[in-house]
Amino acid sequence: MGHLVNHLSGCFLLRRGIVGNSIPWVTSWPSRNQRKEMKLLEQAGALKGSLSAEEQLSLISGCPNIQEAVEGAMHIQECVPEDLELKKKIFAQLDSIVDDRVILSSSTSCLMPSKLFAGLVHVKQCIVAHPVNPPYYIPLVELVPHPETAPTTVDRTHALMKKIGQCPMRVQKEVAGFVLNRLQYAIISEAWRLVEEGIVSPSDLDLVMSEGLGMRYAFIGPLETMHLNAEGMLSYCDRYSEGMKHVLKTFGPIPEFSRATAEKVNQDMCVKVPDDPEHLAARRQWRDECLMRLAKLKSQVQPQ
Repeated sequence: MGHLVNHLSGCFLLRRGIVGNSIPWVTSWPSRNQRKEMKLLEQAGALKGSLSAEEQLSLISGCPNIQEAVEGAMHIQECVPEDLELKKKIFAQLDSIVDDRVILSSSTSCLMPSKLFAGLVHVKQCIVAHPVNPPYYIPLVELVPHPETAPTTVDRTHALMKKIGQCPMRVQKEVAGFVLNRLQYAIISEAWRLVEEGIVSPSDLDLVMSEGLGMRYAFIGPLETMHLNAEGMLSYCDRYSEGMKHVLKTFGPIPEFSRATAEKVNQDMCVKVPDDPEHLAARRQWRDECLMRLAKLKSQVQPQ
């Protein structure tokens, strides 16, 4: 099974049959850097799928137009920039081309399916499949349906994402930010407030996650953490709900993300990672290598 790579431009299409068959792109792909990355993954033993890097790369080609790329597709994954009008234009084109069997999927991280797919004839075949950056190392994919999306569309997308090595989860109904970003923004909001009010330094704030909460959240979520930190969830709520409510009432309004605080945080971040392209790229590479090792560890210890 060949690996499929999501990018921020263009769209890929899976042809009918086994995953890993010919995948046309409405973009020029793969680039020299992407070829290099695939080779490095192969050398590290982290390449997904049963095909070699060269075999996988040989299955991907560029197409001059959408209509040519769509021919024979079973799943279309739109990955253009986060611009509602641009995405709607793409889906309107696809809607006029595809048949009643093709799944039309978007990688959007925050645009509501009801707005993104509004007015499409094939709306029952439309779904958001939001990957997490960097998607090769973080397997989660949020599946968010339009109110009129057919259950079979969700099921087929879920099965496909599992087949290519991702970890799909179902969002039962659309909500701004979906689930991942709502949780992420809640953390960012309180982190910003704690730094802005002088309660903690930016670097120490990050330690709370990287050396504290993040250690266990890499293996179990917040609800299971509650369940294990007492004799089950009911016991946890009996013990700690009043204390949680007391603390939650002290949370302030949504931060304004002021320039002054942003400069303070940036100054602290630049002590560890200067914000020039070279240092940022090196740190991202280090992050990706850590995520690759974590993924290997999770595959070894996580119960089936």
